[in-house]
Amino acid sequence: MSYKILFIDPLAPSRMESLRALAFEGFTLDTTTGRDEATQLAAVRDADFLISGDLPITRAMLEAGTRLKGVHKWGVGIDNFDLDAARDHGVRVMRTTGSNAIPVAETALALIMATSRGILAGHQGMQRGEWLKGAVGVNCFMLTGKTVGLVGLGAIAKSLARILTGFGCRILYTKPTPIPVEEARALGVEHVDLDTLLRESDIVSLHCALTPQTRGLIATPQLRAMKKTAILINVARGGVVVEADLVAALRDGTIRAAGVDVFETEPTDPANPLLHLPNCVCTPHIGAAAADNFAKTVTRMFTNIACVARGEEVAPLDLVV
Repeated sequence: MSYKILFIDPLAPSRMESLRALAFEGFTLDTTTGRDEATQLAAVRDADFLISGDLPITRAMLEAGTRLKGVHKWGVGIDNFDLDAARDHGVRVMRTTGSNAIPVAETALALIMATSRGILAGHQGMQRGEWLKGAVGVNCFMLTGKTVGLVGLGAIAKSLARILTGFGCRILYTKPTPIPVEEARALGVEHVDLDTLLRESDIVSLHCALTPQTRGLIATPQLRAMKKTAILINVARGGVVVEADLVAALRDGTIRAAGVDVFETEPTDPANPLLHLPNCVCTPHIGAAAADNFAKTVTRMFTNIACVARGEEVAPLDLVV
């Protein structure tokens, strides 16, 4: 029996070729891009599985997909999937927990270094023919020995914690349920409440899922609780931060700088003030992107989908619904 997998997100031609090379026997891939909503729903009606990264899996899709057996997140965050609709229609929801942890952790580190070491300002100055050694250098700080606060401690934050130990950082974390003491000791992390983390950290890095409880978690009161010399890093979800409040905090010096990989609306408007502030480094949600991690992640997705197709159990960490 043949099963059809429909990819919802646009894909580069090179990615499409790689996907087809990795596809399991008995599965056909539909990677057509540029469909309007009506055409997309028509394609869903003919699909057994959907894969999406950034674009939503909606109730309308799940109602149209009478053949659907499962939908798979390309990554981890499932805030763009209608989980209630999936339950209503008996559609399995899967993800690749931890598969992108190291690339996202490295992206967080890159944003930390770019904001603390004046990388972007120095580069842009040289492009303009300006040698800003003094002007940029006076605002550069070391990461070594600093206190870093991790909001959330899943696979990504744990990967970042392991990296930061090499810099001799004090690492704080906050999450509703602390991890076991032995694991915390091995990672070199200390559990604190959010207020303490914001107050004591030189760098605050966000790694929590976007939920009703975390939407707008970082707004003006939290930004004002941070050190004026602090840096905010967001590689989680845009909605965790109130963007307008962050813009105001960066403009008036409430905090020193920010590194932002995720936005409230994606793609973000080119006029978004965050893109034009000298103390903010922005990237287009590339945290999970890593060419050398692609095959491993895709193979894991296809394995999960094949399990559902065969009526077998999916790895518990990868099964959401």
